[in-house]
Amino acid sequence: MITRSDRMKLVHSDIRGPLYEEALRMQAAGEKVLKLNTGNPGSFGFELPDSVRFALSRHIDEAVPYCDMRGMPSARDVICTYHIGRGLQGIKPGDIFVCNGVSEAASMAMTALVCTGDEILMPSPCYSLWSNNAYICAGKPVFYRCDPQNNWNPDPADIAAKVTERTKAILIINPNNPTGAVYSRETLLAIADIARKNHLVLLADEIYDRLVMDGLRHDSVAALAPDVPCITFNGLSKSHIICGFRCGWMVFSGPKDELKDIKDAVTQLASMRLCGNALTQLVIPAALADSESTQAMLVPGGRLFEQRKATLEVLEKIEGVSFVPNRAAFYLFPRIDGQMYDFEDGHDFAMRFLHEKHVLVIPGGGFDWNEDIRVRIVMLPEARVLSGAMEMLRDFLRQHRR
Repeated sequence: MITRSDRMKLVHSDIRGPLYEEALRMQAAGEKVLKLNTGNPGSFGFELPDSVRFALSRHIDEAVPYCDMRGMPSARDVICTYHIGRGLQGIKPGDIFVCNGVSEAASMAMTALVCTGDEILMPSPCYSLWSNNAYICAGKPVFYRCDPQNNWNPDPADIAAKVTERTKAILIINPNNPTGAVYSRETLLAIADIARKNHLVLLADEIYDRLVMDGLRHDSVAALAPDVPCITFNGLSKSHIICGFRCGWMVFSGPKDELKDIKDAVTQLASMRLCGNALTQLVIPAALADSESTQAMLVPGGRLFEQRKATLEVLEKIEGVSFVPNRAAFYLFPRIDGQMYDFEDGHDFAMRFLHEKHVLVIPGGGFDWNEDIRVRIVMLPEARVLSGAMEMLRDFLRQHRR
């Protein structure tokens, strides 16, 4: 047998891994499964905004040829304006690369940045896209702790203690996946100061910055620390319900000379793949001008608001389940009391929940969190469906009481 690359040894894709494969097997056997494993709004009845639909239909012929390898000028102009409005300083359209989702942007940035053995400080819990890219680049993710007792904010002291001579960057996922947390301004300033003092790059995954609820303010870390080299990642997949369009981008900011070599390397990678999906880029100007369709989901009566409410109303009544309510996105990361129930670990919980109640969730280990039993719940089905799923969770836990 021909063996895989040794760089794949630690790569894990839990969201579409063994639990997901088991769910597919069950469905193929005729069993109905509620899949709460992935944040894919379009699969739960969320509709494409008219702004996106009209932009695509009116300009579709413009996407026939290859476009600029960095992205269509019209798209990059609007993205630049958007991030200037978010407080980023000194950026120009030439500092922006439009990619096939943040997934490709992260891969390109990490490939350009990470040398063999370099360490990247990453949050725990962490969206596995980032840790997997570190492994593939022969780097090393070093996890810093986010504190559930402090609304899942990162612990700056833990970050500072984990900086070594091999550390090259600090990743910030804010708003956070899988916790739905929105980090405080004080926390972001503290992390930026660590990067400043240690000459580190900030990697800022902010794809959920338009999905913030409860009147909270989201601060872009690049705006708070204009003197620190930063690459900010964003996109339209979630805010405008176009996951399948694969529409993401990255923005280089900070002192121009600091990231020039990395930016040149990303340009090489962008050239290798010719260009991002041109159809996707047609809708960026119209989408970023349309905040109303996004905001409508986040207020009372809107789907994301009501689905969160339905989920929390049942969960808060279940003994042995605790959680920090999400303030953004559509994820919740509750804790299951391991002393009260008979589960070996989070994977055991998730597999048994899938088999017994036909509900698929992803355990905390899939997000590099191993302190206790947690699962990520994707709150995208309609409110009544989520209420029913949480009632099934209550029944399930009653059956597994020690």
